[in-house]
Order: sequence, then structure tokens, then C-alpha cells
Amino acid sequence: MQIEVMTLSDIEMVIPIYIEYYNNCEGGCWTETTAGRRIRQVLKIEDSYSLVMRDAEGEVCGFAMGYYKQYDDIVGYTLEEILISRKYQNKGLGSLLLAELESRVKAAGAACVELQAVKDEMHERYYGKSGYHDAGNFVMKVKWFD
Repeated sequence: MQIEVMTLSDIEMVIPIYIEYYNNCEGGCWTETTAGRRIRQVLKIEDSYSLVMRDAEGEVCGFAMGYYKQYDDIVGYTLEEILISRKYQNKGLGSLLLAELESRVKAAGAACVELQAVKDEMHERYYGKSGYHDAGNFVMKVKWFD
């Protein structure tokens, strides 16, 4: 597997993976327009840092995207999305991509990786095996508008 920094020119190759996974596995309703917009939003954030993973033939099999976030005394890295194409799942590639991302952002000065995840068994198992746990001092809040 080859892992490299993801750029705006990679968007067209990751959109189909994004749509296929979220629409078929999580009941989403993503389109090329909405998925492209979501991915571009993250890649255009100041201090964005994202990775793309390709197989030996150059086919995109996954990606991770996020950005560095400044706090008063540290810099953290916020992981917005990590996704492995369904045909490559359950082969350890998600763990490999996450470990590579962690190594790179730590080397760049990040003190932590933070993320928001769906609270279900699959996400608990995936992030838990990599040492992530629920933050005791943080809770996600939301207010939905009618």
C-alpha cells in the first residue's frame, strides 16, 4: 500500500468510495455534488492535512482527512473522516492508515488526535483497538432546527 498526502486533485477519485460506503453501509443520501463539497470543505480548511491510500495498481482504497487545531498551549489534530473502500475492508488497512496518520501528525507537532464517532459497536471496536476512548471532559451537543 502507498500512503501519500491527499490533494484537491484526488477528490474525483475518492468521491465514489465516499458515496458507496455512506449510502450503502450507513443509509446516507450522498451525491457527487454533496460528497465533493464535503471533501473540498475539509481539504480547504487552514492547516488541513489528509492522506490517501492506494493499492499496488494505484487504485484508491481509502483516505483520512482532517486538520490541525490550535489551542492555547498545544496543537491537536482533528480527524474528520477515515474511510476504507468496502472491497478493502477487514484487511487491517483502516488500522494501517490510522497508525500512519497518527505517526505523521505526531511528528509534525500534534499533541493528540481527536475525533467524533458514531457510538456503536463497530466504531467502539475500531477506535478502541487503536487506543481511543471516550473523553471524560467532552460531550457532543446538538440543537436541531425544525
